[in-house]
Amino acid sequence: MKMDPSRISALLEPFLGPPGDRRLSTDDLDKISTYIDLLLRWNARINLTAIRDPEQIVPRHFGESLFMARHLFPDRSTKPEGAPTEGTPRIAPTASIATSGNSAPATDRSQLETRGTQQLRVIDLGSGAGFPALPIKIWAPHIHLTMIESNHKKAAFLREAIRALTLTDVDVIAERAESVAARLPSPSGKAGSAKNPTFQPAEVVTFRAVERFNKILPLASKFLARKAQLAVLVSSAQLDGLRSLPSVEWATIHVPKSHNKMVALGSTKWGN
Repeated sequence: MKMDPSRISALLEPFLGPPGDRRLSTDDLDKISTYIDLLLRWNARINLTAIRDPEQIVPRHFGESLFMARHLFPDRSTKPEGAPTEGTPRIAPTASIATSGNSAPATDRSQLETRGTQQLRVIDLGSGAGFPALPIKIWAPHIHLTMIESNHKKAAFLREAIRALTLTDVDVIAERAESVAARLPSPSGKAGSAKNPTFQPAEVVTFRAVERFNKILPLASKFLARKAQLAVLVSSAQLDGLRSLPSVEWATIHVPKSHNKMVALGSTKWGN
């Protein structure tokens, strides 16, 4: 039996900001209910999540992902949130790392490339069961989402989820992220050959911190466009590792209903 959308809405309430902020539509909640049903059915065959109770799946997977989404796209518009400014603690090179409350970073639109009528590109690394990528797509349907997942069974699940949720402008690449990164444009901007086509970087790159966090973080930075955001779900114990990217300026936001989970938002600092 699919989960009641009204119950999903109640469980997600702490992650979506004050009552005056934008909320999920009835269609969004129906998509999430369908997603949960599909996730549980596939999870009986392949290991997608250790959490099997929908009452825990909603806050743990969807809540955290949508919390990230609303900070990247606070008005669900075509542009993500820019570099953090006063009011949100930054991660300094030498100072101790502070954590913040639930307020979003203020917007600095100059940090991001204007794309006009082109879709904003979002790349998610190691997508697994689709978090945070697919909830971000539900929240911000205007984006072009690419999910990179090397496990072919998990990639098959992602493709099935895309079909079941009737999502458009979503790609699944069943390769290792290192292989995809090899097809990125060279620093000189030279395009790849027809034999080795160039994979374009993105304005937003996301991933959930995992055991290989210290290896994935610098790899993720390779997928960033010239002016871009890197958004990562991390634990407080992993915050020190964020300093390994000197070209990225970070702010952290505490995830509701969690003791040590953070959304880390990094803005690239290289030139115009």
